[in-house]
Amino acid sequence: MLVRSFESASKGMVALTESLDNTAMNVSNVNTTGYKKTELTFKNIYDAKVVENTGTLLCGNTRNLGTLSMGSKTHQLHYDFTQGALQRTDNPLDLAIEGDGFFKVQSPSGDLSYTRDGQLIVDTQSFLRTTDGDYVLDVRDKKIKINFKELGYNDIAKITVGEKGHIEINDGDKKQLLQQIAVYDFQDKETGLFNIGGSKFITRNNDTNPPINAEKYSIQQGMLEMSNSNVIKEMIKTIQTTRNYETLQKHVKTSGQMLTQAISVGKIKA
Repeated sequence: MLVRSFESASKGMVALTESLDNTAMNVSNVNTTGYKKTELTFKNIYDAKVVENTGTLLCGNTRNLGTLSMGSKTHQLHYDFTQGALQRTDNPLDLAIEGDGFFKVQSPSGDLSYTRDGQLIVDTQSFLRTTDGDYVLDVRDKKIKINFKELGYNDIAKITVGEKGHIEINDGDKKQLLQQIAVYDFQDKETGLFNIGGSKFITRNNDTNPPINAEKYSIQQGMLEMSNSNVIKEMIKTIQTTRNYETLQKHVKTSGQMLTQAISVGKIKA
């Protein structure tokens, strides 16, 4: 029983360490635009049957006392896609998605990913890009381009973005419709997506969880979606996890001392 107790507690400590690492990641991304916090779920490793010997050496009757958990381990990492708070910036190139969906972006090397970070810029070649350097794509998977020189404007304040992503150059009575920003969603966001850093995601399996056109959303211009990670809640979780870890640590220490004593007694009797 001592060995089983020692093993169960030690595995619990490993699981709590992983929980602390996850909480630390959420805390470090409290100020990351469009960040979605992660949560870990745990599962029981297995239950050991506990019995009491009620008989003699010749008649080995036993009585079932129940089961003993042999510890827990990380079962699954999933993402919390609840809406983050919208913060007004009044920058016409800052866009926030209210509701479902992601912006589709392409890295300079051609890799596709999806993000809710709408902090955008227009580069020297007139392409609309994220602050990470990724190109923002339209509904036809084309890079969005806003060439002020060709359009005859040089003021980004004249850029308007509609709720469904239609980009216009608005100069009073004169309007020029440009491209439409693509917004995609996924059937399984919580477990079917994989975070590749910051606020960017890719699907784990494009066959079973492909990107689909988002429907329930509106794009808010001049605003950014903040991280949905709450630093106060995460710090409380850190304190609770640390206390649980310390309890198991004391248990492991006590179990180790008892095991050492039992071995010493066995040696003396021998």
